[in-house]
Amino acid sequence: MSALGQKRTLFSTIPSGLWGTLKEAAAGSLALAAAKRDPNSNELIKAAIADFETSSEGSILAMRERFSQAEPTECVQRSLASLREVSAIVDAKAPDEAAAFKTWLRKISQKVAEAAVEGSFLGFGGVRVSDAETATLRDISKALDTAS
Repeated sequence: MSALGQKRTLFSTIPSGLWGTLKEAAAGSLALAAAKRDPNSNELIKAAIADFETSSEGSILAMRERFSQAEPTECVQRSLASLREVSAIVDAKAPDEAAAFKTWLRKISQKVAEAAVEGSFLGFGGVRVSDAETATLRDISKALDTAS
């Protein structure tokens, strides 16, 4: 599964309700589209986006199949393990682009976490980023070896 798919999986284990989940999915897609259009995106980011767009591994069906028998905490642990693996590979294979790539992945996580208000009722109350999402963001930063 791609690093981008891992992010979708990580935050899908945190309950946001239907609209929240849709907003979070849209935030990830918008971040990819923005990076694709950005002339300053490095080649590694562009290659990752192209791979994500053409690979069946990042599809909702592939993720559903991969995690169908897993508990939410297991989904999170698998996804974080994959992000650690991606981080190590990028550090080894593309050291000049690794920091920018991992920072970009972390920023997508932040956008997804901020996409929907958590714990609100009919639009009242709630917080922009829940405690669970904050903890997940810390775990993602740690897995990617980036500052939180």
